[in-house]
Amino acid sequence: MDDEPAENISGGESGGGTVSEFDPTSADTRAEGVVDRLGELYWQKTYGGQDAFECLVRTVLSQNTSDKASQPAHDALMERYGSDNPGDLAVALADAAQDELAETISSAGLYNQKSETLIRLAERVVAEYGGEDGFDEFVKDEDPPEVRSALLEMKGVGPKTADCVLLFSGGRGGVFPVDTHVHRIARRMGLAPADADHEEVREYLERDVPADKCGFGHTAMIQFGREYCSARKPACLEDPDACPLADDCDQLGVYPETGEVVDPSEAPEAE
Repeated sequence: MDDEPAENISGGESGGGTVSEFDPTSADTRAEGVVDRLGELYWQKTYGGQDAFECLVRTVLSQNTSDKASQPAHDALMERYGSDNPGDLAVALADAAQDELAETISSAGLYNQKSETLIRLAERVVAEYGGEDGFDEFVKDEDPPEVRSALLEMKGVGPKTADCVLLFSGGRGGVFPVDTHVHRIARRMGLAPADADHEEVREYLERDVPADKCGFGHTAMIQFGREYCSARKPACLEDPDACPLADDCDQLGVYPETGEVVDPSEAPEAE
């Protein structure tokens, strides 16, 4: 069953960011052209400004689950430990009882693992940066490679989580986080090699998409994956005209003639 919401909250009206207009006639690469065409379907925004530690918390909660499940967990956490109880969120979570935090975020799934991760991250942020304000300053002011490296040294923070913090908090241009939707679509369309891993897909997209379009490209591609280019039943499988990007897609691993869909890396054309 597909539990994804109809709207990608990271990019929609509730997702923050600043409205920005992208000129679809100015694309220099195929990947940029795809992002521009997504701009004809969805919002066009640039991102940044979210509190860094809260952004880290939100992204951890979203791991291996949908916005529909993680958003209530985030709201409950903030009500209990954060904005509804003024203070330092990192300090509050560092001092939290693991069982109580797990209960608070239970809607996000994997709540025991995630509660342990959040407490461990909070303890590190307090120890190394003095709390959420110092961490926020570090994320927004230091060189992006240094910030990314520091985030990746934290247990429980992978590349996508680190990149989301850089994008949504730091507002760093040229950061294109790669989740499962972006990974699938970029390879299926032929924007990256069929056998590329998440990091390789990120490198191709950040190379070919202008810095100010990367954040929008990330959120819009997620939405496109939910509405049109799903893992098992992409819109083009039954009707090529049902997908607005069908004319610019390699359809790698999608076979309308047989109704078969495989991972792009498993497609004969990829060998």
